[in-house]
Amino acid sequence: MNGSLLLRNARLLDPVSGEYTEGDLRCADGRIVEIGDGLTADDARTEDLRGAFVLPGLVDAHVHVTASTADLGSLPASSPSYVAAHSARTMSRMLDRGFTTVRDASGADYGLADAQAEGLFRGPRLLFCGRALSQTGGHGDSRTRGTNVSDDHPCCAGLGRVADGVDAVRAAARDELRKGAHHIKVMASGGVASPTDRIDSTQYSAEELRAIVEEAESANRYVAAHAYTARAVNRALELGVRSIEHGNLIDDLSVELFLRHDAYLVPTLVTYWALKEEGREHGLPESSWRKVDEVLGAGMAALEKAARGGVKIVYGSDLLGGMHRHQNHEFRLRGEVQSALEVVRSATSTAADLLNLTGEIGTLAPGAHADLIVVNRDPLEDIGVLAEPEKFRYVVQGGTVVSP
Repeated sequence: MNGSLLLRNARLLDPVSGEYTEGDLRCADGRIVEIGDGLTADDARTEDLRGAFVLPGLVDAHVHVTASTADLGSLPASSPSYVAAHSARTMSRMLDRGFTTVRDASGADYGLADAQAEGLFRGPRLLFCGRALSQTGGHGDSRTRGTNVSDDHPCCAGLGRVADGVDAVRAAARDELRKGAHHIKVMASGGVASPTDRIDSTQYSAEELRAIVEEAESANRYVAAHAYTARAVNRALELGVRSIEHGNLIDDLSVELFLRHDAYLVPTLVTYWALKEEGREHGLPESSWRKVDEVLGAGMAALEKAARGGVKIVYGSDLLGGMHRHQNHEFRLRGEVQSALEVVRSATSTAADLLNLTGEIGTLAPGAHADLIVVNRDPLEDIGVLAEPEKFRYVVQGGTVVSP
């Protein structure tokens, strides 16, 4: 996208300082070119915002764009072309909600990322990890107890791949990196949507996790770990994992380890709310639905503990199937615990830092991608503004107005 756009009389947010600058913003060739007063551009689409609020495009750092159903075990039986069509629609709707960059936490591949980058369908920039690495019987092993054969064939639309032992996990990590993974996802504890593990289990040995981290770091990438309990989280942090996904059951030591290792927490509160409310009607098996309560109430307390301790927190939703439409409700949930500015940072500047895209996204500074949203009310006064994407005035991607 090579949009040329001039926004006049705007209130431009710097998420790092939390301050607004009043003035104009000019985009050209997909980038923010300058900010100032009285800017002009003969060839640009010009919009007088009359004091509306401009924020960087939003980032969701935990999505599953290929999860067309909450019954994750059924995905490998779906045609890849069917899943791709679903994913394109899912991503288009994410863009309409103001998300101009998303990090997929397993399932998406280089094909979807390339297709979006080439403009074959509309959607946010996609950072993918390929398949998540799981031990046998782990959160990425979708087999039921009575199923013995495992088929992780790359053509199939699954979220995980099973690898056991140091040599096997090294090979699996290298394989995902070979295919262009921006990060490696590993299942370091049990989870809700998996059929045979307990949420309070720890998964993978220390040697296996250390090997996965080593492979990612060798490729100048990092590891994101699915982990709920303090035991699983703390072990992962000590072994060099950079990003903890969920973390609903962390303790005080977890907070210390996040700070010591300069790691990030990506809570996903909205998915538990949605799974409890309507998970079963979107395909979540009954056995998984009964697990939701174990993590639902704890998530808010964990967020409060982490925020109070100064942990770097990033926005994530983790929604599945028909529940993707609740993506922006996470803003409201977090607003019950964090300040509005902290929540905005989690979906802009702090997310950019985690994704190694500081200065490229999550900012309105010249040189950044011209991805931004325009809203009529101040989200720092009421974070609920960002929970109502249907009221956004504009979503801009690459300097082009893409919604409404």
